[in-house]
Amino acid sequence: MAPSSFDWWRKETHRGTPVVVKMENPNNWSMVELEGPSEDDFLNDGVSEGRGRNKNAKQLTWVLLLKAHRAAGCISSIAPATFFLASAVRRRLSSGRTDTEKTVRTSTRFYSCIKLFLWVSILLLGFEVAAYYKGWHFSAPDLHLQYLYTLTNPFAFKGFFDSIYSRWVLFRVEYLAPPLQFLANACIYLFLIQSLDRLVLCLGCFWIRFKKIKPVPKQTLPDLESGDNDGFFPMVLVQIPMCNEREVYQQSIGAVCNLKWPKSKILIQVLDDSDDPTTQLMIKEEVDKWKAEGANIVYRHRVIRDGYKAGNLKSAMNCSYVKDYEFVAIFDADFQPTPDFLRKTVAHFKDNEELGLVQARWSFVNKDENLLTRLQHVNLAFHFEVEQQVNGIFFNFFGFNGTAGVWRIKALEDSGGWLERTTVEDMDIAVRAHLHGWKMIFLNDVECQCELPESYEAYRKQQHRWHSGPMQLFRLCLPDIIKSKISIWKKANMIFLFFLLRKLILPFYSFTLFCVILPMTMFVPEATLPAWVVCYIPATMSFLNILPSPKSFPFLVPYLLFENTMSVTKFNAMISGLFQLGSAYEWVVTKKSGRSSEGDLLSLNPNANANGVSESESKKQHLNRIYTKELMLAFLLLTASARSLLSAQGIHFYFLLFQGLSFLLVGFDLIGHQIAT
Repeated sequence: MAPSSFDWWRKETHRGTPVVVKMENPNNWSMVELEGPSEDDFLNDGVSEGRGRNKNAKQLTWVLLLKAHRAAGCISSIAPATFFLASAVRRRLSSGRTDTEKTVRTSTRFYSCIKLFLWVSILLLGFEVAAYYKGWHFSAPDLHLQYLYTLTNPFAFKGFFDSIYSRWVLFRVEYLAPPLQFLANACIYLFLIQSLDRLVLCLGCFWIRFKKIKPVPKQTLPDLESGDNDGFFPMVLVQIPMCNEREVYQQSIGAVCNLKWPKSKILIQVLDDSDDPTTQLMIKEEVDKWKAEGANIVYRHRVIRDGYKAGNLKSAMNCSYVKDYEFVAIFDADFQPTPDFLRKTVAHFKDNEELGLVQARWSFVNKDENLLTRLQHVNLAFHFEVEQQVNGIFFNFFGFNGTAGVWRIKALEDSGGWLERTTVEDMDIAVRAHLHGWKMIFLNDVECQCELPESYEAYRKQQHRWHSGPMQLFRLCLPDIIKSKISIWKKANMIFLFFLLRKLILPFYSFTLFCVILPMTMFVPEATLPAWVVCYIPATMSFLNILPSPKSFPFLVPYLLFENTMSVTKFNAMISGLFQLGSAYEWVVTKKSGRSSEGDLLSLNPNANANGVSESESKKQHLNRIYTKELMLAFLLLTASARSLLSAQGIHFYFLLFQGLSFLLVGFDLIGHQIAT
């Protein structure tokens, strides 16, 4: 019988010699041949099937051996990892460094409340364990209320412990469970509303990508290297505010001085607020070096350093020569714009007189440095890819990120200029500009490199500022928003979505629901949280958050746990800003490591980084410590997980267990940069 077309195709597709090509670069490559099947393998169907089975068996054996080898490697790495964690915890305990050394009074009150909650939960756990061994095995759906009322009858025979425990159960049924269930339901509704908002943002981002919507300038600026200097090249002022940032000043100044723009139409201001004389001298010498090479650059140092970054920028804008400039580009000390940054951003202002701000996206040179930077990258990738892009396309409004943006100076002046009234001066000026009718554009395809905080201490202080400032601003701006002339739809978007839902409700329910209500329901099981609230909805939201950074999918579960862990810092900051408590105006410059690229160490000095900062000096800037609030919450959640075992609540137990372990790792400062001291 003639062979079928399928048999012919099968033979043809198996001919040839498979190869593996290894390429380090286009000029250095090698090719390795692999042993392939011969034509004899296909002469006899029965023989080929037999050989195929033999080869498949051998391949399966090798695959199983490979997986076993990998599993053995994972198991063998458990012991060193455990030893490292144990030694790190021992170092933290022996050093005695905690976050209470610089804690303000309001934070101490918050810590005292958590500590009290922990001790009560431990006492209740002991009480519940004793009751369990006395035969009290019921959970929320099986309360046997008739039996309880019988026990509370003074004429019924009962033991002393049974009498006390039955009265406790009736007390929590009548007085504790109803308000707790009400609070739980309220948080669940807020959770669902915020999840719906997150879903709508993702759908908006999907629509933008599907329709390929993006801001397009009316005219592309010519490249200076082409010799065409007759295009749209307005006067641009570039500002680099910094304060005691000796690790990064060289790379930011160098990157800005390499911007491709006519030298006669650009002025670079290095706004140094450093109070360290050595750092001041180093920055001034760097400015003088670039000035000698032909850059139009000036060094400014304030004598009176009021108002933090906002005061620094406000002082610089008061210079007499600023009136000659039409636009101002702002870069923080760790930002490194590409040479064509101004050409890609300033072009959008041409023939668009209503445009006040062009914001570029951030990219990160150290996003793979440690677990902390990877988790930060997930959050910021969603912020830029989804939040900023969707708000920019559909509302022409978003919060200015404080750096990597170009402002029309007229828009700044029309909006009242920089104000020192909050710790989020960037969001403040963006809100006021929007109320005055100025439009904003976000460029998702224009990136500016920067650094992520590598230590938990730096990240925690950054997040405190980012979450207390918006609440300060909301209190101050609410009357202006209501009285402004913008449309009702824009007012509702700013009040209910931008401020209330994303800045207030999110940290409130995240902390209250998962760190307070959930452990309380373990000790008051008459109030319940459904499994879909504890597990399925959070997992879905984390999945949506991680979509803009698909390479981070292996960190889905750590990301979910870490976000809940950070809720204690964000909640504390939100409350401080909303009620103007002591830590609301706390401003700490985020520590940088000075990574200008993937290979950030100088080959000439292996003990120094790219800016000459020695390893010993770097250690002085950051020391690992114990974070007491996170540690107390870890013990609280682990205590609640132990209580959930008595009620056989599977999903609740696992969530509380892993969330408690997450708090424990953060409490011992084991998630970010580690200093071996």
